[in-house]
Amino acid sequence: MSRSTAAALPFGLTDEQQTVAGMVREFADTEVAPHALEWDAEHFFPVDVIRKSAELGMGGIYVSEESGGTGMGRMDAALIFEAMSTGCPSVAAYISIHNMVAWMIDKFGNDEQKSTYLEKLVSMEHLGSYCLTEPNAGSDAAALRTSAREDGDHYVLNGVKQFISGAGTSDTYLVMARTGQDGARGISAFILEKGMEGLSFGPNEQKMGWRAQPTRQVIMENVRVPKENMLGAPGQGFKIAMSGLDGGRLNIGACSLGGGQAALEKAITYMGERQAFGTELSGFQALRFEVAQMQADLEGARSLLWRAAGAYDAGDPNTSLLSAMAKLKATDTGFDVANRALQLHGGYGYLTEYGIEKLVRDLRVHQILEGTNEIMRVIISRKSTGVG
Repeated sequence: MSRSTAAALPFGLTDEQQTVAGMVREFADTEVAPHALEWDAEHFFPVDVIRKSAELGMGGIYVSEESGGTGMGRMDAALIFEAMSTGCPSVAAYISIHNMVAWMIDKFGNDEQKSTYLEKLVSMEHLGSYCLTEPNAGSDAAALRTSAREDGDHYVLNGVKQFISGAGTSDTYLVMARTGQDGARGISAFILEKGMEGLSFGPNEQKMGWRAQPTRQVIMENVRVPKENMLGAPGQGFKIAMSGLDGGRLNIGACSLGGGQAALEKAITYMGERQAFGTELSGFQALRFEVAQMQADLEGARSLLWRAAGAYDAGDPNTSLLSAMAKLKATDTGFDVANRALQLHGGYGYLTEYGIEKLVRDLRVHQILEGTNEIMRVIISRKSTGVG
């Protein structure tokens, strides 16, 4: 966790949670942040560093201890992903996606699936990718067209998944495909493995941000998948897919706060070093007030995120509402704070070497994925008013 927010940590957090947050922040400071600009510039996916994070338990944060994970809660995850994102939001966000795949196999998989996949996922010997979105099915995920046709002891999958993080590098792919009728009830979930005949990947997308993780299409052309690779029951895929969204929204919100916090810390450092008109920038009250507002905005969003994470862990029926609120607020706030931090750097903020423009680019996509912020407003309005 960020040093400048250390005073905020005892928000009902245990000593163990504070220790974990500090440990992950140290990892981010030493193993991630020093290389983040190079990874971004070279579009390099730091698999070795990601696997090293598994030594801290980050390969199976909320995978049960019985399955080899750390068995932590979503509050723990919020602390972990915020701390990790101070080093690089792109890397932290991929680790969140990997954890979603591992958690879904642990929650919905049978004993054979758990024994086959979880050990390597938790250790990050194998990396995971989540495959729901399609070229023509984004926010309306239930409209997906990837098909899974039953054929003897196999299903034959055909279709294309879009915007898949880790694709081409990951070993395990959790794919949602249509086995039945149109709509949500006709969707099933399958575990695919890299190397299956007919499974291929598009070129690495050239993106505004998130350049330290690959984003490719996952292309399935008559991929024969054994029936035992179906996760859950036929027609349960959409439920499985949606089950990860509340947690994913909390994680991406936490990643936004970590990136925003890192940007704020850079701005504070810069203001103490840069002079104008014979005075350090930190000596100008207007700029200090801007920093104060940025810190207050981050803390407000963090409090809402922690409230939602606590509700998730407690099984609160309002979890989906709170998660949507937290995702909306945290991703908007993280991006806004990073953008304002760039402004405080003046022209230097526009240069890559200061690292601020990278954070702005990385955090922009957080307002789109895990459900766009427009969709978050739809969810909030429906649950608040009962209309729609």
